[in-house]
Amino acid sequence: MNGPAPPVPDRPGTAIFERAMRTAQRTTPRPVPRPAAVRAARAALAGRPSRVTAAACALAGLLAVTAVTAGDAVARIFPFGPRHRSVNDLANQFVPFHARLWDLLHGRADGLLVDWRAGWGTSLLPDYGTYLSSPLAPLVALVPRENIEYAVYGLTLLKTALAAAAMAFLLRRLSTTPAPWWPAVLGAAYALCGWSLAEGAYNPMWLDGLIALPLLCLTAEWAREGVRPLLSVLTVAACWTANFYTAWMATLGAALFLLTRLAATGSFRPRTVLRAAVSTALGTALAAPVLLPVLLSTRTAHPGVVRDFAAADGADLAARLLPATYSFSSPALFVWTGVPLLAAAALFRRDVPVAERWLWPGLAAAVAASAQWGPSHLVWHLFTTPNGSPYRQTFVLAGLLVVAAHAGLVHDPPPRRALAGGAAVVLALTAAALPSPLAGRPALLGGLLGLAAVAGALLLPRRGRSGLLALVLVTGTLLGQAAATTAHADRARLGHLDDYPPYGPEHARRAAALAAADTWPARRTDSGLPRVAGNDPLLLGGQGAAYYSSHTPAVLTGLLTGLGGGWTSRGRNLHSLDNPVTDALFAVGARWRDGAVVRTETSLPLVTVRPPGRPAPVFGPSPFRNQELLLGARVYGSAEGGACPAGTEVFLWAPERTGPARLGGRAPVRLLGGGPKRRAALVSLGFQPAPGVRPEVPAGRGPAELGCLDHGRLRAAVAALRPGAALSVTPTAAGLRAVLPAGTTGTVVVAAPAIPGWSCRGGPVEPYAGLLAVRVSGASSLDCSFRPPGLLPGLAAGGTAALALLLRPAGRRWAQRRAGSARTAVR
Repeated sequence: MNGPAPPVPDRPGTAIFERAMRTAQRTTPRPVPRPAAVRAARAALAGRPSRVTAAACALAGLLAVTAVTAGDAVARIFPFGPRHRSVNDLANQFVPFHARLWDLLHGRADGLLVDWRAGWGTSLLPDYGTYLSSPLAPLVALVPRENIEYAVYGLTLLKTALAAAAMAFLLRRLSTTPAPWWPAVLGAAYALCGWSLAEGAYNPMWLDGLIALPLLCLTAEWAREGVRPLLSVLTVAACWTANFYTAWMATLGAALFLLTRLAATGSFRPRTVLRAAVSTALGTALAAPVLLPVLLSTRTAHPGVVRDFAAADGADLAARLLPATYSFSSPALFVWTGVPLLAAAALFRRDVPVAERWLWPGLAAAVAASAQWGPSHLVWHLFTTPNGSPYRQTFVLAGLLVVAAHAGLVHDPPPRRALAGGAAVVLALTAAALPSPLAGRPALLGGLLGLAAVAGALLLPRRGRSGLLALVLVTGTLLGQAAATTAHADRARLGHLDDYPPYGPEHARRAAALAAADTWPARRTDSGLPRVAGNDPLLLGGQGAAYYSSHTPAVLTGLLTGLGGGWTSRGRNLHSLDNPVTDALFAVGARWRDGAVVRTETSLPLVTVRPPGRPAPVFGPSPFRNQELLLGARVYGSAEGGACPAGTEVFLWAPERTGPARLGGRAPVRLLGGGPKRRAALVSLGFQPAPGVRPEVPAGRGPAELGCLDHGRLRAAVAALRPGAALSVTPTAAGLRAVLPAGTTGTVVVAAPAIPGWSCRGGPVEPYAGLLAVRVSGASSLDCSFRPPGLLPGLAAGGTAALALLLRPAGRRWAQRRAGSARTAVR
């Protein structure tokens, strides 16, 4: 077989080899070299740089961890000082969910598919796939539970280090550099980009995407070379399982990387793109058992805020390239001053091929522009504008900038003319940032000093003491700028986001008291008020209504809202509801209230029965009437003249009001309402002391309704329901079983939200005002199972992909034998 040989993939030390290959192609026809032969020839010429690569990866990780910890220490933030680190979603979601994972791994879970601890019973798999599916997450089980915040911080450092190491490995594989430590520095610069330090620090699940980008670019390289098909698929599967949201962005970035790499090396072939697409499809299919339940769960989740995308100001964009800047609504573009300097210097290098010179910086510029355009902004964010920061894809831009910088450093440092041109570009960008209020004196000074230091290092000789000085200048600048950016972001976040105290002795005391009072599944124990964060039941224990997730079911938010519950985050962060009627309805036997566990006066089992023929309640505007409809009895008296009868407990429902409310001379109760972000829960003002005493209610818009709870009526209503209630309830790994009185007929109601995925023996699930329910006739038990929507199709897709992987080698051998037979027949 004659014909020109395909281009040889770039690897360290291949320039001489490729020149020899091109000469041979012009003079002598030869067989197409197999990948194994190519690798052997490369190894003979350049050697396998395993030790050097390992050292570069280790150095990159060490630099990344050093910069982050130094910045946190300077800011005196947890765990290096008194300032809180747990802000926003870190405290509300990530720490509590990792505490829940600790419980699962230590055998303290009540279910594997149903999470009975939060939200009165929610689906666990979507939360697992969103917050806990990182391969590194199980490491939290190695520390004591009370140190869970230390464990999450350790995971954050580990993920940052692995991202740096992965990028260093990729850069070492692409081509050589003037000094072996340059890939380590550039890898660390990528992991220490502004996005990582400002956004990923309190969203540690996103840091899996930071790791995924260089790994997926590596699979693109393997596709270009036609090697490691199995490892490529497994890598894609691991990235998509770890965090699908940032994996989507990383996959888009890797696709752009591959296309640019093919164009820059002149090796574009449709087969290469097809090979990469097949690996991506198979890897994504392997992750489908986690991905599909997550994606389908988002369809039934309570909708978040709908926003219109607004592009950031140009001066702010330029300012975010500088160190020590912070802004919630602009992209954190900082990626060490040396990166834009090297990327810009490549444009002026005449010794670099034109394609390499322009394609990589051009790609970075195109990605930066796409972040500012509405349609491409939606593509990056899975076609939905985020509730929070609208530039979550910035880490992809940082990675491509680092690759562009590395391309400008291949084989030799930039010559003086190119370096001067690159410095001019960086100075022009700095000048463009001057109108922005983000470009403060520390940011400008840090950027200019860093530019001078890196440029000076690049001008030094590469050997002897000069080479060592260059290393010190480069790493010192990187560490200084990254540490300053970390410290600045640490302090700025406390001023822009809500913060929460770290887990301490008071939390431990509360958790111990809740554990001592816990009688689940006979009764629930609510983590109560005042709340610590958004997922107190996961962090502190018990089985309450509080729950905060991207997957908060719409049916749960509607149920809690109809009963007078409160929330923040536009209905996704649900708060505990402290009310005797809802405690009875939801089998709450004890709760935390103002520093101690209190036993509830009346409560029912988790499963009750309503008489046959009674229609499902239809909620109206009054939460007090809705509670009565669900209970099946009148328990609230009327508040004539704005005052309750003496001896009744006074409840105030004013969801839109903010301010103190009080009854008589008692201590005030503060309401925090005001839609659409917040809704105040109904609150108890105490027992009516005497006729005619009217409560003080904060002024404002929206309703303000009083409910006068008669506890005698409530006890009678509970006593009427108790004889027909379940004799025992047993949660299972994927559902629950209940023993009912013999011959039960009517509507069996489970005190859990009727989220999609439930099925029960004996009849179809018929929601009872948002609760799980099923009609039975002459039953003696209830057996319900929960299967997250999308789980079975996901398992089928994953199994099909696994089968395809197993059959792939056999198919390749069959094709090779058939091709050999055809050649034999031709001869």
